[in-house]
Amino acid sequence: MQYSPLKPYDNLPDLPPKGKMETKTVFKKVISASRALSELKGAITNLPNPLLFIDTINLQEAQASSAIENIITTQDALFQASIVDKNIEDAPTKEVIHYKDALWYGLEEIRKRPILTTNLFIAIMQIIKENQSGIRNIPGTQLKNPATGQVIYTPPDSEEVIRKKLAALEHFINIDDDLDPLIKLALIHYQFEAIHPFFDGNGRTGRIIMLLYLKQCGLLDLPALYLSSYILKNKNAYYLNLRHVTEKANWENWILYMLDMIEVTARESRTRIEHIAALMKEMGEEIQKTLPKIYSKDLLEVLFRLPYTKRSSLENAGLGNIKTVGNYLKNLEEKNFLQSVTVGKEKLYLNFRLMNVLKS
Repeated sequence: MQYSPLKPYDNLPDLPPKGKMETKTVFKKVISASRALSELKGAITNLPNPLLFIDTINLQEAQASSAIENIITTQDALFQASIVDKNIEDAPTKEVIHYKDALWYGLEEIRKRPILTTNLFIAIMQIIKENQSGIRNIPGTQLKNPATGQVIYTPPDSEEVIRKKLAALEHFINIDDDLDPLIKLALIHYQFEAIHPFFDGNGRTGRIIMLLYLKQCGLLDLPALYLSSYILKNKNAYYLNLRHVTEKANWENWILYMLDMIEVTARESRTRIEHIAALMKEMGEEIQKTLPKIYSKDLLEVLFRLPYTKRSSLENAGLGNIKTVGNYLKNLEEKNFLQSVTVGKEKLYLNFRLMNVLKS
C-alpha cells in the first residue's frame, strides 16, 4: 500500500527500520553527542548539590516544550507561579507547570520500575492535560500545515491499531539490542510522534519520553537537558525531517538532527550549570563578607533553587522563624542581592543575577 498523507498510516512499520542505521556520518556524530552528554553528566555529578539547579532547568524545558505547541508564557510568570500560594489562573502557565509535574512523575515511576510502558505514556499525558482522556478512539485526526491548511499527515486511526503500534514500540524500547542508545532514542521519538496516540499532548509527552529514556539508559542521572530549546530554534527542520522519514524513509537526516540536538543542548546545559555554580560561589562570598551574621550554605541554596523566593521558603529550610527570615530577606534587598516584587498578596524576592543567567 502506497503512503498517502490523506489516509490513516495504519501500516506504519514497527521498529527497527530495515537497513543500516549506523552509517559513517551517523557514527561520527554519535561519538561527539555521547561525549557532550558524558561531560554534562560529570558536571552535574561534581556539583555540591546536584539537585539544586534542576527545578530551574526543568521549568525552562517545560516552557520551551509548551511553546513548540504555541502555549506561551514568560519566564517571570512561570517562576512566580511555581512559588506563590494561590491557584494558577493563567491557562498557559498552568499547562507548563503540569509538564514539569509530568516529567517528575515519569522519573519517579521509572525509578521504581525501570521500563517505559504505554500506561506510563498515558499517565504522563493525563498530567500534562489535567484530564482522564486516553488513547484516541474517534477517527478523523489529521495533522495540517497551520499556514495553508493542507493535510500533511494522517496517523493510525483506530484505537486497536494504535495500541498494537504502542505495544510494539514498548517492546522495542525495553529490549536489549546492539543499537547505540542515542540512535535508538531518535527512532523511538519518531515512532511515538508518528503513532500520535492521543487527542492532544503528543509532542510534550514524546519529549518527556526522551528524557526518561536517557535516564533509563544511564546516560543522564538527572533531567538537565533543555532539549525543547533546540527544537524551538530549529522547528521547521524538525517537522521536515519527521516528514522525510515517513515519506522517503530518510532516517539518516532525522538521526543526525536528533544527535545534534543532544550534543548542542548538552553543551549549553553544561555551560549554564557552570555559570550558575560560579555565580553562586561569587554571591556566597559577597554575602558572607557583607552580611556575615546571616550567611549560611543553606541560605545560599534557597536563593539559587529558583530565581524567586519568599519568607516561608527560608522558614521551611530551617533558617529561622518568619520574622527572622523576613529580616534576612530585607537585609539582602538593602544590600542589592535581591529585589522584592509583590504578586497578588505575596511579597517575593528575586535573585535577579540568577535570572539574568537563565535568560542569557
